[in-house]
Amino acid sequence: MEAEEPLPIPYTAFLKRMTGKMQEVRSGNLEIEFLNRGIVGELTEDMADRFDRDVLGTRPDAVIILGGSNDLGWGLEPKTIAGNLLQMTDGALSQGIQPVACTVPSVRGFDEGIRPRLQLNGLIKKQSQDRGVVCVDLFSATSDSVGRLMEDYSNDGLHLSASGYEAMADALFSGAVSGIVLQRLKGVGNPRNGTHPR
Repeated sequence: MEAEEPLPIPYTAFLKRMTGKMQEVRSGNLEIEFLNRGIVGELTEDMADRFDRDVLGTRPDAVIILGGSNDLGWGLEPKTIAGNLLQMTDGALSQGIQPVACTVPSVRGFDEGIRPRLQLNGLIKKQSQDRGVVCVDLFSATSDSVGRLMEDYSNDGLHLSASGYEAMADALFSGAVSGIVLQRLKGVGNPRNGTHPR
C-alpha cells in the first residue's frame, strides 16, 4: 500500500471554521479574515526579509509566527533561527500588531532531528516570555509521550497531514486565537486581518 501524499491544507482553514463557530462571533458584528502568507520550503531569513511587505504592510491585528523546521533541515543553528523569528516578533510589536509565537512540531522516523527542535523551541519560549508574547506550543500539541510527531499527524514523518494541521489549529485556537477574537469583540472598533507569514 502506497503512502498518501501530504495534504496541502493550511491550518488557517481550520482556524477560520473554528472561529466561525464561536457564538460571540455569530451574534456580533465582527468580520474575521485569515491570510496565510506561508511559502513552502522557505527559511526564516526569507520570512524576515519579506515580513515588512507581506505582513506589516497588510496591517493585521495579529500575526502567527511559525518557522524554523526548514532551517533545521538545512543544519542552521537554533540560535540563528530564533534570532530571525525574534526580528519578526519585534517588528510586529513595533507596529502595534499582536504576535503569536509558535514552537515547531516534532518529527518521526529520525530521532536525531528532535534534539535541535527542542533547543529551538526552548529559545522561542524564552524570547516570548521576555517580550510578554503568547507562545503556542505546537511541539507538545502534535507529539507523543516520547517527543516524536504523532503517527496520525503525518504521512512521511515530517510534513503534516490534514489531521496534523487540525491539531495545530486546535492548539492555536485555544492558546491564542479565541482570546484575540474575544479581545476584539470587547472593544476594538475595526479589526484588521489576521495574517500568518510562515
